[in-house]
Amino acid sequence: MDQLLEQARTVYEGEIDFEGQRLAELLTYALLSISGVVAFLAGFVTQDIYQTLYIGLGGTALTFLAVVPPWPFFNQHPQPWLRAKTGPGALQGFNIEVDGQKVS
Repeated sequence: MDQLLEQARTVYEGEIDFEGQRLAELLTYALLSISGVVAFLAGFVTQDIYQTLYIGLGGTALTFLAVVPPWPFFNQHPQPWLRAKTGPGALQGFNIEVDGQKVS
């Protein structure tokens, strides 16, 4: 049960990695372009503007459902982050200078 709750929390938090962002952008361009071309061609052939609009809106809704939720395949390559140092000696070993004056 804990594993199921952990998966649900991961999906709810919406974490995606850099490769997932690139994939989401590619999917957005591809799906919107394809649906736009299909909508235009269908509307041109049938000479019906409503059909063009419905197909375009359907393609936009499909793109929304494919890209906006943080699907697990958008987080296949997570980046490891360094742990934050806490405590009084957290900045020891760092030479930070601001306007020629040492900060730490």
